Amino acid sequence: MLRRLLALGAALVVLILIVLGVKGCLDARARGALSGYSRDVKQILIETGQTSKDFFGKLEEPGGLSVTEFTGQVDADRSAMTNYKTRIEGLSAPGGLGNAQKSLELAYTLRAAAMETIAAKMPTALGEAGAARATAAITKQMQTLLAADVIYESVVRPEINGKLAAEGITGSDVPKQTFVPDGTKWLEEEEVAKALGAVSGSTGGEPSPGVHGLGLVGTSIGETELSTESTTSVVTEGTPEIEVTVQNQGESTENGVTVVVTVNGKETTSEIPALEAAAEETAVIPLTPAPKGLTELEVKVEPVPGEQFTENNEATYSVNFE
Repeated sequence: MLRRLLALGAALVVLILIVLGVKGCLDARARGALSGYSRDVKQILIETGQTSKDFFGKLEEPGGLSVTEFTGQVDADRSAMTNYKTRIEGLSAPGGLGNAQKSLELAYTLRAAAMETIAAKMPTALGEAGAARATAAITKQMQTLLAADVIYESVVRPEINGKLAAEGITGSDVPKQTFVPDGTKWLEEEEVAKALGAVSGSTGGEPSPGVHGLGLVGTSIGETELSTESTTSVVTEGTPEIEVTVQNQGESTENGVTVVVTVNGKETTSEIPALEAAAEETAVIPLTPAPKGLTELEVKVEPVPGEQFTENNEATYSVNFE
């Protein structure tokens, strides 16, 4: 009986040791996965910080870059951000960090989308026609980049570092990071326009000297911007209003600028009383009767005396009124 009890006790000791060994292995594996995850996140953050330094460094000091070189480098920054987003989405978050991973993915989705728009709008912002509108769009995306910074700093970083601390893991904390520089001036449209005006060869939205000219720089219905390249669907109630933004791309104030909108053969006009050089104004034209279904809209800004280049004065849009 004594021998049996001793054998049973030994077996229990061995079982306990096995359980403790397995648990130790599992804990070590979990800690290793957590450390590896934070290490991968940290590496992407470091690379993101370098992209931020490059991008805002170009804005602060173009350094003689031509328009082509500048837009090419901005597009490279866009491509890098898209790559970071893909890598973030490919990470496998350890237990307890699911929310942090989702928030991190959201932050990089916002960053990638913002850089996509900025790169797309940059050539226009560095030219003449539509420069002011494109610059405004770029400035708006700076706010999106800032929102991504807030998500990272208020959700992602505290949760990851809190989990590391709870597991007693030191030296693996993810760092503080903001893509948009702290105390930034880049949320101000005037500052962005000023920076882009310093790019070699950029017109910065300034009018060409010695000429008269207008440009159709944007058309929208409500909050929906129309495109000449595809059909745009809009939901309207009552009488829809088409908003046509016109820029004076000449050097003198133009008076009596006429905007004509043609829908189903019916012309409706509106007049902008005066438009100073380089300024933009929006003509609002109600569409009566309200169009229904697929409709073609022709928008034209009548040339002013002395205007020679009129190819950017008109556009045709396909709109599906729902």
